[in-house]
Amino acid sequence: MITTSEFKKGLVIQIDAAPCLIIDVVFQSPSARGANTMVKTKYRNLITGQVLEKTFRSGDKVDEADFERHKGQFLYADGGKGIFMDLETYEQFEQDEESFALLSPFLLEGTEVTLGLFQERMVNIDLPMTVELTITETAPVLKHATATAQTKEALLETGLRLQVPPYLEAGEKIKVDTRDGRFISRA
Repeated sequence: MITTSEFKKGLVIQIDAAPCLIIDVVFQSPSARGANTMVKTKYRNLITGQVLEKTFRSGDKVDEADFERHKGQFLYADGGKGIFMDLETYEQFEQDEESFALLSPFLLEGTEVTLGLFQERMVNIDLPMTVELTITETAPVLKHATATAQTKEALLETGLRLQVPPYLEAGEKIKVDTRDGRFISRA
């Protein structure tokens, strides 16, 4: 059992028999005398993917989820589904098409990820903060075209399209932020 005073971002608790990842937590002290501190949480149900909010009273206890994080690896795409392997047990897991579609623009075969397991079942995949991908298509380099900062669209090897600086060419490796899909730098 965990008390609300131990809540922090990234903690996985059990609400309504489902693992829930705390996204945000705010402690509010009431103005009335004798009232309890309120703990407002924003969390994601790792089974359904829903983002919900719930308010607890200070001192409330909740169950810690039977949740484990394991090093994993993306093996390959099978149709629209993704196949991942736990690097500790070598067990393979399949991710459904809807969830995999959100991750696939950042995944190459062999990419290391973090698998979230709940009761021996994969419910969550955390990508690394940045990935290195190769530009396959982009407009030619325009030298001295303008004095202001400009970008151009590039197609990456995974099918992801994003805006990059005009000096980049096809065949170059770049770093991409997996949280928002934007260009960071050359690799």
